[in-house]
Order: sequence, then structure tokens, then C-alpha cells
Amino acid sequence: MTTEIISRRGLLVGTAAAAALVAMPRAAAAKELLRMSTLGPGTSPNLVMTTFANIINREMPDYEIQINATGAATRHVLEVAMGRTAFCMSSPALHALMSNQRAMFEKMDQAPELAAKLRAVLNFPMGVYHIAVYDGSGITSMADAAGKRVFLGPPGSAAHSTMARLFETVTGLKADEDYEAVKLGWDAAAASFQDGNLDIYCNPTNAPSPVLTQIAVTNEIRFLGIPADQLESEGIQALAGRPGFGLGTLPAGIYGDNQVNDEDTTTLRVTVGIVTNEDADEQMIYDMTRAFFDGVAEMQDSAPWLAAVTPEGAVADLNMPLHPGALRALEEMGVAIPDVARG
Repeated sequence: MTTEIISRRGLLVGTAAAAALVAMPRAAAAKELLRMSTLGPGTSPNLVMTTFANIINREMPDYEIQINATGAATRHVLEVAMGRTAFCMSSPALHALMSNQRAMFEKMDQAPELAAKLRAVLNFPMGVYHIAVYDGSGITSMADAAGKRVFLGPPGSAAHSTMARLFETVTGLKADEDYEAVKLGWDAAAASFQDGNLDIYCNPTNAPSPVLTQIAVTNEIRFLGIPADQLESEGIQALAGRPGFGLGTLPAGIYGDNQVNDEDTTTLRVTVGIVTNEDADEQMIYDMTRAFFDGVAEMQDSAPWLAAVTPEGAVADLNMPLHPGALRALEEMGVAIPDVARG
């Protein structure tokens, strides 16, 4: 008798719960949460990838992309390859290092195997490496970094290693020997530079960068570059010739009257992209790729910096296969797909 009563009560409760679930509006149903890792606020990857997340969250109600803007890309790509994170920022240079077990991946025997699990969703221009100083600091060239506090990028990041190599190539100065390579994340470094606690601040980003634009409103700033007589040197050509890299220009005056550079500054440019795991659902990636570029086309008038984010640019400098969903979407948009992107 007791068992029968309990069973009936359980049935009534279960039936009521099921009825309530059916009656729930679609918007209240559980969404699939997806994590996307990128660089800190003020960087081009953060702007592009936050825009990607906002568009997907608005146009695809079954999914919610949550942004993680902490840590370095070197860790993020490992998490995506292991299936712990859905998306992250990577770069052709970082993928080459991971595939060949070099630099920060040198002691990781599984790095090439993990790299093979990554698939590109789309590439976009990260911009040029800004090497910024306050004009009042008296620093006018990279050689003046001797004895100074320099932010190259977060420790262990591709940006950090790139800038360390650039300073050594141009000036012979070595990080943590000839100058202090300050160990901070992107957010903390931007705040530290604003507070005057860094002498030189490096940030690979599209110009004008929101962080540096804010600083230039009330402060005279200068950007350091690669000397013209070194542009053809073996060391600079090696840096600029890496996957996804090249020489770029930071225009004079792009930060307004408080940018003291009289001439354009030559520096490194870099391409980055959004990557996912090979096992990500094909239809999901297809729908997201289409939704993103449709959204970008609608936003370009109000966000001019998005003009550089195009379907054609999605395959620029690729050295890994596109995810099948992204491949299908980009082909439908009329993009010419390079052989390397077909896997």
C-alpha cells in the first residue's frame, strides 16, 4: 500500500514537471554554452571575437558563447585541441610552432598531435605591432629600451616572443638582461602604461587601438619602429617571413594631434584567427560562419574597424585546414579556398 501511494505521488510529480517543461517558452530552454578564449579588452582579437560572440548569441538562440579574455593564446590552443574550450584565437605562426614542437611547445611531445586536431573557422588581420612610449619619456628609438620597463606581451605568449626577438634583432638588447620584460597580462599592462608604470608598451592591434586612442586624448605619444636601414636585414626578413607575418605600416597622425611621429612607422603586421576542434558540429560552425559575416556586413557603417574583416580575408595566411562547416559557408560566399585550407 505504501509503495503504491509513493509511486502514484512520484508519477503525479513527474507528470506535473513534464507538463511545466513543455509549457516553458523556447527562450527559457537551456542553451548550449560554448567558451571562447581571446586576448584582453582593447586588442583586435578581443574586438572581433566579442563581436562574433554577440552576433551568434543574438542570431542563434540555441547557443551562448561566453568570452574568456584571460591567459595567453599558447594555453588557449591547447585547451581547444583537448576539447575543453570551443573556440580560441590562434595564429599561423603559433600553429606552425605547435605543429613542429618548437619554442614554447618544445618540451611538449604531444604538441604536434594536438595541433592536428585544430581547425580554422576564419582568419582576420590582427593589425600591426604598436611599440608605444610617452613623448615626455625621452625614448625615441628601440635602442633606448636599455634599462627600461618594457611590456612585450604576456609571459609565454607569441606576442612576447615576437617582440623579444624584434628588440634583440634591431638593437642587440636581450629581455631581462638589458631591460626589464615586465610580466603582466593584457589588461594589467594597458592599465600600467596608462598609470605611467611602463616605459614601453607593445600591443599587436589594428589602428587606431581603443586603449591607445584613450591615452592619446590627453598625452603626447610616440610609436617606435624598425629602422629603414634594417628592413632588408636577414633578422628582420626572418621575423617578417614567418607564417602570418609581414611588414606593416602605422600611419602618422592616426592617433590625432598628440601622436608626435612626423612619418609613418614601419613595424610588423600579423594575421590571426578563430579556431575550433575538428569534432565541432559541422552545421553549427556553418551557421555561425554565415551569421557572423552577415552581421559584420550590417555593422560596418557603425564600426569602421570591421571593414578589414571580410570573407576573403578569412582564408588569408591559413596554414591549417578549415573546419568543414566554415569551408562550406565560405565556398557559398564565393571565396577562393587555398589547397592548404581543404585539409
